[in-house]
Amino acid sequence: MKLNNIIKPVKLLALAALLLPAQSCEDVLDEVVVSGIGNNYINTPKGFEDAVNAAYSTLRYWYGTQQGLTLTEYGTDIYATGADGGYKGFHFYDTQLNPSVNYLGNVWDELYRGINTCNAIVDRAPESTVAAATKTIRVAEAKFLRAHYYFILFQQYGGVDLRLSETLAPTKTTTRASDSEMYTAIISDLDAAIADLPATQSQYGRATKAAAEMALAKVYLAKAYSSSKSNDDFSKAATLSQSVINNYGFALLDDFASVFDENNQKNSEIVFSVQYTSDPLTNLTNNTGAVNGGNNLHLFFGMQYDVQSGMQRDIFYGRPFKRLRPTTYALETVFGERVNDSRYKKTFRDTWKSNKPGTYNSAFDDSKTTLKFASGDTTIFIPGYEMSKEERAKRPYQVLNPSQYSESLYPTLIKFFDTKRPDMTYESGSRDFFVFRLADAYLMLAEAQLGAGNIQDATEAINMVRKRAGWPGKKEAMVITSAEMNMTMLMEERARELAGEQTRWMDLKRWGNLVDRVKLYNPQAADNVAAIHLLRPIPQTQIDRSDVGVFKQNPGY
Repeated sequence: MKLNNIIKPVKLLALAALLLPAQSCEDVLDEVVVSGIGNNYINTPKGFEDAVNAAYSTLRYWYGTQQGLTLTEYGTDIYATGADGGYKGFHFYDTQLNPSVNYLGNVWDELYRGINTCNAIVDRAPESTVAAATKTIRVAEAKFLRAHYYFILFQQYGGVDLRLSETLAPTKTTTRASDSEMYTAIISDLDAAIADLPATQSQYGRATKAAAEMALAKVYLAKAYSSSKSNDDFSKAATLSQSVINNYGFALLDDFASVFDENNQKNSEIVFSVQYTSDPLTNLTNNTGAVNGGNNLHLFFGMQYDVQSGMQRDIFYGRPFKRLRPTTYALETVFGERVNDSRYKKTFRDTWKSNKPGTYNSAFDDSKTTLKFASGDTTIFIPGYEMSKEERAKRPYQVLNPSQYSESLYPTLIKFFDTKRPDMTYESGSRDFFVFRLADAYLMLAEAQLGAGNIQDATEAINMVRKRAGWPGKKEAMVITSAEMNMTMLMEERARELAGEQTRWMDLKRWGNLVDRVKLYNPQAADNVAAIHLLRPIPQTQIDRSDVGVFKQNPGY
């Protein structure tokens, strides 16, 4: 039997059951590649489980990957281009961003593949022989995932072809749902998921009630700013966010940096994450067998350290693909306060130590001509301010001033670095990707309360995140008053806390200020960005596969 979506036929149960690492512990989901199966396999307990597990695999196409990063962090107020790589139309909003770009079509295809797997689970559940209680939970997981995939599509492309039952054969009959219809379907699925999901699952990585509540809170926040808004959207988002914070035992870690400790990925702050593994087989993205490459975000934020004096590429400092560098606004305004707030220092690498000892000529630092390094000596330091030539001359290493930042040299975001790769050229990372974490729930609560006019409650929520970020002895200095709580504070706090975590473009799109903020803070795109860029182009492949003239392109493309 084949399970098909509106894009192309795919085998549903040539499943790579792809949710979690294949570890020999009972609390994680075992992954098994299944093939050569019949139409009724999904009706068996094992087949039903495999189908649900496969529905999670689409998460791996979007989260922790260059394609997901491109559609969520490129072309925002806090990130500009690095020296290398393609897909820069997503940064520049120029003619490179067009309906034929393969990332647009690939994302569309992969999300619909995940959706149709979810549809099959929901539709066929009544015939499955799996235990009733388990069936209820697994259907709820499928509805959570279906809603999540549709919400990504909706935010990126606008109304799409809303299919809530299994597509069994290729078809050219398509329609575009209205915004109201999209919100209705997504909210309905998440309401159903919340009702039936448990607070905890025995297998780490499965959706829970808290994950569904946080997903729905994000939907209500987006709806609150939209043409489909209702008077109670902000209050509903607040109630859901508050539930995530209060009812499930999550806790902010004391140290911001420890959230991203690669040795502590199942920490008390994580509400929902996508698991990766060092096994290439279990890093398949989908049931076609395409390899995703693991969580490879470690590749994209690094500067060109490996050609500098005293340095060579290694596993610790990573493989620098130089795709994204922070904007001046991000460094000087968002992360400008560093006396009390630890997040600049704990978000960016500013120091490199020699792994290639020797004597070298100075390159970018004109305060000295030659440098001599022993192993472990500092070779590059980024002070974050303009250090005078006289002060730099006293340092036995190169100092990179902000005036010398370039597409190759800049502070490097370190959240995703992966030192467990087997060699320095290896691209596949094994870190989990955190989709929802508790700090974001507090920030969502602050935004919802601010939108509802509850300024004091918003202030208290945002202060939870700010206090945690303070240096020891400086935490109380991070507390703001209600007079300081406004939308600018909220927008910048989200940037400080969530930089690089595949949220920023969606945030700006939700707030409706993408164009204004890109014009203000992203000089590369200021002349090009326009209102049409609040939506991506519909992939040309989708238009070509629909009845002629039915599936309309988004305006301006």
